[in-house]
Amino acid sequence: MVKRTAIVTGSSRGIGESIVRRLAQEGYKVTVNDVSANKTGIDNLVSELNSTHGEGTAIGVVADVTSPSDVQNLIKESVEKLGPLTVMVANAGIAQVAPALDISDDDVHKMFEVNFFGVWNCYTHAARQMIKQGPVEEGSSGYKILGCASIVAFKPFPLLSHYSASKWAVRGLTQVFAMEMAKHKINVNAYAPGIVGTAMWDLIDEKLGEIEGRPRGETVKKYSSELTALGRVSVPDDVGNVVGGFMCSKDAEFVTGQTMVIDGGIVFT
Repeated sequence: MVKRTAIVTGSSRGIGESIVRRLAQEGYKVTVNDVSANKTGIDNLVSELNSTHGEGTAIGVVADVTSPSDVQNLIKESVEKLGPLTVMVANAGIAQVAPALDISDDDVHKMFEVNFFGVWNCYTHAARQMIKQGPVEEGSSGYKILGCASIVAFKPFPLLSHYSASKWAVRGLTQVFAMEMAKHKINVNAYAPGIVGTAMWDLIDEKLGEIEGRPRGETVKKYSSELTALGRVSVPDDVGNVVGGFMCSKDAEFVTGQTMVIDGGIVFT
């Protein structure tokens, strides 16, 4: 059986956790990553995956994607313990919900450090590792690099100005990387979740509700029913199944430079 490995950043919970779970189901050896504050989540998920799918299925590595050296060490440890890297999913990200004129310069810098430079670090160091490894084994799904964008990279929402800008930047970076990495047989794509039942959208719901005079929970419900063709909030598995099940698979070998919108029908591209 061909050995396939994946690193998923920011994967102790939420969408990242769902991607890791799907990859493990697909037979990948997975590296669960997050910052030190989420180490308990990393350890719990790794323990569960090894219990469910067999010892050696998962390892956990604490690393901050804003640090190039941390990302290099993350890749190094994954390769040493699980084998050559075949998939990098740059999922880690942060959000801040605030009116544009209330956002400080430091807020903007922090947003781009995680959401853009974090992706940049993962893309560049993963690509270097894959190129160094040479061609993948026959029968492999191939080298894949993926980054987390958002529907706000297509359709911005109020109170998400610098978050939207950082996700537009991920789309642009992904397209350029796809062109430059094609000669190395590395597919580079991004995914754009919609309104997902995660902590970020809980915060958006709360802040927009305050501004627009709605009780907690009503804003996301309103946006989902009015904006989403399928009429519901998505759940992390809606994204994890597309990313881990299709975008990382051999079936996606002729897809590159794309940002896959997974939003239940809000944005049509």
